[in-house]
Amino acid sequence: MTCIISLLVAALYNIVDQIFIANATYLGSYGNAANTVVFPLTVVALAFAVMVGDGACAFVSISLGSHEKDKASKTVGNAVILSIIIGVILTVLYLAFADPILTMFGGRVNNETFTQAKIYFFYITLGIPFYVFGQAMNPVIRSDGSPKFAMASTLAGCVVNIILDPVFIFPCRMGMMGAAVATVLGQIVTAVLAIWYLCHMKAIKLTRDSFKLSGDIISRRLTREHLSTSRRSVRLLNQPSFHSFVRLCSAYASPLSFRFSSASTEFSTPCLCQIY
Repeated sequence: MTCIISLLVAALYNIVDQIFIANATYLGSYGNAANTVVFPLTVVALAFAVMVGDGACAFVSISLGSHEKDKASKTVGNAVILSIIIGVILTVLYLAFADPILTMFGGRVNNETFTQAKIYFFYITLGIPFYVFGQAMNPVIRSDGSPKFAMASTLAGCVVNIILDPVFIFPCRMGMMGAAVATVLGQIVTAVLAIWYLCHMKAIKLTRDSFKLSGDIISRRLTREHLSTSRRSVRLLNQPSFHSFVRLCSAYASPLSFRFSSASTEFSTPCLCQIY
């Protein structure tokens, strides 16, 4: 149950933003449309986090079961470094190709939506490294025998987002920047709690050698071998492609149908939360 809750909460970040943005009269449907344009890009980041996190989780469990704590330690260390590298690379790519990416996902449906999307996208992108790291470490924490802490760290980030969203959007009138900053701060809280746990793990002791990248661990143990992880990552990567096509079709039909198509995007993501 704790695993299910943590996965669902991770998927609900964007829905929380949508609710508060929709109730801000100065943002309204344009804000929701902008949020929807950016959302698939966070799903791409989540797919990579799942690939690393679930792969590490599986191999850590196998290693601990066979009393090979050294292998488990190196797997966790490599997962930490790899998730940081992936997060930074995605951030650089997103910032470097912001306009083409937003256009590809239907951001130019109108000028107001594109303006709001650029603001939201910029701040969300700055938080991508924290998001990838936090989501990748969540299954690692579960594999160490602490599913309740994994759930609590995710819930803590979501609670921060829920508290700060209305504060930044309504009294502070920070608009899309406020919604994005609230989301990123929530992701930072989850990442910080993950770092704290890595320093206090139950069954694994991390050393400097744990963080030395190993080609065997990265290519075979964290990615290729775990078919269940690959299937889930592929499903997550397929979602942005499908919904970008839907949005582009909606955008050419009318701005209203484009905004309405956001509902399918937001509420289909929790359905991808599968337990292995």
